[in-house]
Amino acid sequence: MRRVLVANTKGGSGKTTLSTNLAGYLAQLGHKIVLEDIDRQQSSAAWLARRPPHVAPVFNADALGKSALQKADWVVTDSPGGLRDRKISDAVADADLVLVPIAPSAFDIGATQDFLALLAEEKAIRKQKTFVGLVGMRVMPRTKSAERLLTFMDESGFAVLSLLRSSQIYVTAAEEGLSIFDLSHSLKDVDIAQWNPVTDWILQNS
Repeated sequence: MRRVLVANTKGGSGKTTLSTNLAGYLAQLGHKIVLEDIDRQQSSAAWLARRPPHVAPVFNADALGKSALQKADWVVTDSPGGLRDRKISDAVADADLVLVPIAPSAFDIGATQDFLALLAEEKAIRKQKTFVGLVGMRVMPRTKSAERLLTFMDESGFAVLSLLRSSQIYVTAAEEGLSIFDLSHSLKDVDIAQWNPVTDWILQNS
């Protein structure tokens, strides 16, 4: 079993979008995927409740016992924005991979800077037992905010995976309990291409 923690102490950074789409991607590869929602808002759990039966299943961690959870191929954890220092340490220690979504505003970059500093101090990361990748979220290409975000990510010392655009396709998919990988129309192709570095990184470090 491999664990992916999706985390950022800044609320509204795109954790649920990243978590649900990653879970959908891994599920359509044929893996047994468990989505763990430890955020009080339970947005990922609500997405699971809307997920239709004809697509690859993603299981809710709360509905499984410990023995069933251990049989999962992947556990994707959607964490709350208010994750505290001690809980960060515990969550990182349990994870194989940490994905950090970052929105391109000055507020998000400032708040994420403190979070990345905490991650850099974690023993599991320093000993390379846990790997960290950064993903820009809701990024408008060829804008100053996109350039500023990319510079910040490049200077972080962590792996910079991709910049995902702001797209209505994510909203449409989420409303139906789908990931963009479950959609059939060609409008998703640009977004899938932006996801390729993220999914390649996930599988290469599995």
